[in-house]
Amino acid sequence: MTSERNEAPEESVALVTGASRGVGRGIALGLLAAGFRVYGSGRSIEQADLPRTIAGLRCDHLKDEETAAVFEAIRSECGRLDLLVNCAWGGYEKMVEGGAFTWPAPFWEQPPHRWTGMMDVGVRAAFVCSAHAARMMTPRHRGLIINISSWSAQRHLGNTIYGIAKAATDKMTSDMAVELKPFDIPVISLYPGLVRTEAVLAAARSGAFDLSTSESPEFIGRVISALFHDSNLMARTGQVLIAAAVAKEFGVLDIDGSSPPVLTFADI
Repeated sequence: MTSERNEAPEESVALVTGASRGVGRGIALGLLAAGFRVYGSGRSIEQADLPRTIAGLRCDHLKDEETAAVFEAIRSECGRLDLLVNCAWGGYEKMVEGGAFTWPAPFWEQPPHRWTGMMDVGVRAAFVCSAHAARMMTPRHRGLIINISSWSAQRHLGNTIYGIAKAATDKMTSDMAVELKPFDIPVISLYPGLVRTEAVLAAARSGAFDLSTSESPEFIGRVISALFHDSNLMARTGQVLIAAAVAKEFGVLDIDGSSPPVLTFADI
């Protein structure tokens, strides 16, 4: 990807799926602050705590027709899409059922909805959204697709379906990168660290998390902006990148001025 394309004077257009809350909301805010024209999609986007300058598009990404409508709205209003961040994820919903914390249960005791939340709302939605984005990006030979993934792709983190979903995301990134390379469109899997989402902050109050190495949700948006403007980004296509490591390379700081540490397998 050349610097001329990604540093063009026109306002770059970004879509963040799953922007109603959590990491997706933070990414949308971070990109907005970096000067992007930001669209955010999600089932509860109309109730999200987002500024009006982020265009919220209500969408249940389990429904292909609603996903298609999101991309058509962006095409109609902007004529292009420069950045897609696939962050829609239903894997953290209904973690407690009947008074029991079922999220880390062995795979044979997992409720069926968790597969839907992780594989369909997560992996399948990212695939469908990337297909729509590719149709808009390939004619212009310009764009970037980011898939938010996790260390669980490489190490068991308490839930077998979680590992399957994130490993599939990383493989999807790798293979999409091969097919999009002739069009100069990079595809990246990005691993956040411990992110101070609403759910994590609530859990931390009960002592479940040590936030000393955590990242703000907006930090990931800052990192994605730095990647977008990297003149040598095509050299990274198909790769898994650690957000904190990218931040250190480009001098990106968190919203409080800190530099989150690069976590290792041992830390995870």
